Amino acid sequence: MHRTTRIKITELNPHLMCALCGGYFIDATTIVECLHSFCKTCIVRYLETNKYCPMCDVQVHKTRPLLSIRSDKTLQDIVYKLVPGLFKDEMKRRRDFYAAYPVAEVPNGSNEDRGEVSEQDKGNLTDDEIVSLSIEFYEGSREEKKSAVENGDLEKEKTNGLRFLRCPAAMTVMHLAKFLRNKMDVPSKYKVEVLYEDEPLKEYYTLMDIAYIYPWRRNGPLPLKYRVQPACKRLKLSPAAPSEGTNTSGASECESGSDKAQSPATVAATSSSLPSPATPCHGSPGPALNGTSSNCHPLPPARCRKTTVNGSTASALT
Repeated sequence: MHRTTRIKITELNPHLMCALCGGYFIDATTIVECLHSFCKTCIVRYLETNKYCPMCDVQVHKTRPLLSIRSDKTLQDIVYKLVPGLFKDEMKRRRDFYAAYPVAEVPNGSNEDRGEVSEQDKGNLTDDEIVSLSIEFYEGSREEKKSAVENGDLEKEKTNGLRFLRCPAAMTVMHLAKFLRNKMDVPSKYKVEVLYEDEPLKEYYTLMDIAYIYPWRRNGPLPLKYRVQPACKRLKLSPAAPSEGTNTSGASECESGSDKAQSPATVAATSSSLPSPATPCHGSPGPALNGTSSNCHPLPPARCRKTTVNGSTASALT
């Protein structure tokens, strides 16, 4: 089973910090030519007097370097999610700034620019935060549901048993599956699988991971589903298939006397040919000869065996 690997934030700092100010990225902006990123205010101020990247000295633009930089929302979202409290502190600083300088407020600025976006609206979570989720039975993929609606099978949706839970953001899918197993008394030969829409979730995913990976924007409970399936059984290795030269039918043609002596597991000839006195036979009792039945059994090598044929006794070595 995979387990979550914890990495210290200090190991990721070189990828999250601006080389100009030495702090975490705020409004991360990337240079198109070399893909190095900086804070927006830092790189704009730097390019007012320079036309080269501060890290690799590549020329940004000959005359207008500001045309070759782009806002990197993805990188900024990663920084906000990895650095605890950074987004909250930045929004507070922006609100304080615009409250102290109302003239500087930009009319067309977004709510995030003015610091009016909360962590809940942004979608950021912390380990100790409580997440509301809904859990229901998984009936099938969207295509299967569509065919069910076309056939008029709408009564099943009423029996899903939708339930709502409040769980810490650090809770894993494995813990949720165990809770469902104990709640429904699922036997051990079955496994409980948790899904987001139609995709099964890894056992080591936390609710925070699900919120970051999938398009849930906290506009309602986290929609999860579950299903119960038979647990996988270990396959037993079957014996190797016999080769073409191996006798598996229990009957084969008689071989020479020397071969018979070396291989005591050989099978007697068919009933159409009578066994000779010097040839031992194995398996079922042989045919009656002149009213006297001769039951042939395997004999140890180099021993004398008496056989009655036509009233006379003959000895043979096996």
